[in-house]
Amino acid sequence: MRTRSPNTRTAPGRIAMVSEHASPLAALGGPDAGGQNVYVAELAGRLARRGHRVTVYTRRDSPDLPDRIRTADGYQVVHVPAGPPARVPKDELLAHMPSFGDFLGRSWALDPPDVVHAHFWMSGMAALAGARPLGIPVVQTFHALGTVKRRHQGVDDTSPPERLGIERSVGREAARVLATCADEVTELRAMGVPRRQVSVVPCGVDTDHFTAMPGAARGAPAPRRLLSVGRLVPRKGFDRAIRALAHVPEAELLVAGGPEEGLLFADPEAERLRKVAEECGVADRVRLLGCVSREEMPRLMSSADLVLSLPHYEPFGIVPIEAMACRTPVVATAVGGQLDTVVPGVTGALVPTDEGYDLAAVVRSLLDDPALLARLGAAGRERVLARYTWDRVAEGVSRVYAQLSSVSSLTGAAR
Repeated sequence: MRTRSPNTRTAPGRIAMVSEHASPLAALGGPDAGGQNVYVAELAGRLARRGHRVTVYTRRDSPDLPDRIRTADGYQVVHVPAGPPARVPKDELLAHMPSFGDFLGRSWALDPPDVVHAHFWMSGMAALAGARPLGIPVVQTFHALGTVKRRHQGVDDTSPPERLGIERSVGREAARVLATCADEVTELRAMGVPRRQVSVVPCGVDTDHFTAMPGAARGAPAPRRLLSVGRLVPRKGFDRAIRALAHVPEAELLVAGGPEEGLLFADPEAERLRKVAEECGVADRVRLLGCVSREEMPRLMSSADLVLSLPHYEPFGIVPIEAMACRTPVVATAVGGQLDTVVPGVTGALVPTDEGYDLAAVVRSLLDDPALLARLGAAGRERVLARYTWDRVAEGVSRVYAQLSSVSSLTGAAR
């Protein structure tokens, strides 16, 4: 392994990001397109605006993609030839990570970055393979941990059986692991990652885009509106929101997520949720909206009295901070990052994942106090501005980069 030069450069830093399945250019809403894509795109863009040279390496999943493209936000995306140039579910990509790592090693030998930031466990595997011989420090963000997924999904977990062992190795070898919440730190320590190697930097939200929309609020005689947002998968807890609705009179529940509305008839989870609504006698008060675009989401969130975020488990959970940015209070399960973002009695309420808990009583108590809802909404916006803007995330990540790199400007490049 070569020794990196101790000389401190004053030019902007060279940052390589590796996101093997989650391209920052992908359209959101697909089976493997969600929060990680947003995180990589936002962080890369904010760092590029600070003057850094940022390159994102993601797998080529179409023969029509260019080898390299510069985005409007100023960073480059390199489409790595690893496996077939077609969409492959992320749980089937492990076999292609050696060739992904070989490509990174060849590229970085010619033009080495100052720091590599890997996103997801397979990206970490490939990034370390490419960076290890060159002595380049690797920062790892897992976004989701296999130990948590296996614990909650059991035999339904479709991850490769090698995942847990590879995650442990990546976590221990990476120069630094970025956790997004306190709960993840506990999980990482249980995996054997030393606490000194872990820094906490949360996810962020675009507070210019996600903000209260004038005219979106709905007054009487419209029904009170509850909103749940996320991929249509059982772990998101939409069925629990539907069951609670049966005990919340004069309210409606909107569920945003999944395929386009016209294709919901063919979605197994949408069909299951429709059956739950019929069994509970609330089919006329539940609306499955299908995929709602990012452009439309702030108005939808602003129109809700409460956002219900009820996953059985959640690595971080972007929905609560998007809702809080729109001044909409949140009722969330006390799991993962939601333990950090939602402050009971200040920005909303936390509830246990126990199905026997009276969720409806919590919802009714909040809906019955409009003044309290207004206070919770205002406090939520303040909390997001103080802790969860993408600029704050970029600052936190930059500090970690600077601790590992010889480039002093990684924390102070032009803004």
